[in-house]
Amino acid sequence: MAKPRELKRRIRSVQNTKKITKTMELVSTSKLKRAQDRVVGARPYAQALAEVIGQLYSAELAERFPLLRQPGKTGVRRAALLLITSNRGLCGAFNANLIREARRRLEELEAQDAHTELHLVGKKGVSYFKFTKRNIASQRVDIGDRPTLEHAAELAKPLMERFANAELDEVDVVFAKFNSAVSTPPTSLRILPVLPPDRRIGGSADRAPSAHPAIRPSVNYILKPSAEEILKQLLPLYVQNQFYRALVETAAAEHGARRTAMKNATDAGSDMLNILQRTFNRARQAQITQELAEIVGGAEALKG
Repeated sequence: MAKPRELKRRIRSVQNTKKITKTMELVSTSKLKRAQDRVVGARPYAQALAEVIGQLYSAELAERFPLLRQPGKTGVRRAALLLITSNRGLCGAFNANLIREARRRLEELEAQDAHTELHLVGKKGVSYFKFTKRNIASQRVDIGDRPTLEHAAELAKPLMERFANAELDEVDVVFAKFNSAVSTPPTSLRILPVLPPDRRIGGSADRAPSAHPAIRPSVNYILKPSAEEILKQLLPLYVQNQFYRALVETAAAEHGARRTAMKNATDAGSDMLNILQRTFNRARQAQITQELAEIVGGAEALKG
């Protein structure tokens, strides 16, 4: 059994660690609320954009816009994958799950004989793929957990230009989809080409169910300017908004994962403290018993 002095030192160490994890849990809870508000605020705009594009879409117009160009008979030959991770750890398996999903998607694309570029946002993803000697087309570690529309535009613009110039056949993004603070599954979403919207209510034309909200049956409108001019302005905004949603949902998911991880660490610290305190009490009781026995033995020796 460990000595009481050593046990007291371990108890103080666990208490200090517990204070740190509890503080990190409270900070993540505070940041989660603001990040969740950004997610909720971004969704209505994305839904409105999707509905307008769905009403304006037609096969004739689709042929005039490069962002709507679907892969030909040869399939996807050149693809870009954007992986969004966090800059910090201490959030459980959050980053590991995102990296695993990115690797799965890379394997799918490479199985189709597609040359795939890897674009990374976040230090954790950059560190992992540098360690595995994977070629990285671009990397960003300056966005952090408060992404803006400007950040999304900086990510989307070069990929949109390359897609419009037929240098890429597909652009995917891997991010953490924020369902709730405890449900943040890693998701692979195809951003480009913009898929023709499914006009059936409740339908979806993408792998991610929430990527394109349900489009209601078309209504006859008098458009001014023309539908072509409106789509010309809306399609780039729609693509940028998809990047922005991926950034803000991943940021919110990171805070949710960190809060959960720190709460589990705090609870584990409390359990460890209970065990150490009981062990310390037993050790202290044994020490007192031994001291009493020595005193009684010494008194008996003096009598003899």
